[in-house]
Amino acid sequence: MKIFSLLLLTIFIGSGCSSQKKTDMSGTQIEYSATSRGYYKKVVVENQTASVVNARNEEAVTIKIDEAKWKKIVAEFEKINLDSISTLKGPTEKRFYDGAAIGNLKVIQNQKTYETNGFDNGFPPKKIEKLVNLLVDFMKE
Repeated sequence: MKIFSLLLLTIFIGSGCSSQKKTDMSGTQIEYSATSRGYYKKVVVENQTASVVNARNEEAVTIKIDEAKWKKIVAEFEKINLDSISTLKGPTEKRFYDGAAIGNLKVIQNQKTYETNGFDNGFPPKKIEKLVNLLVDFMKE
């Protein structure tokens, strides 16, 4: 009986801890920008809102993110190892000859900034591709 009680308690405590593994996004800011000589787009996602700038010297447009899309963003964000994003390499190098705008992903979490090296807009590194594509969707709206 003691073993059964101990086993049940262990399972209960373990399942309680696993629910706390959800990423707290309240203090997290995710920014994606794409720039070249004649092109500028930027989206900043924070607290279920997206601020989108579609041109230099333009005011940001704020968009409320619906619950379903927010869950997708959080799910993709949880898959990323922030400490390693600065080492990610894009699959193409069109930006070197003006064939693509320079894309950049920046995450600010707990007063610490994580940033990728530049990559071709439209061709992000595989490990962040789904998150970047979710952010780029706001630029199209």
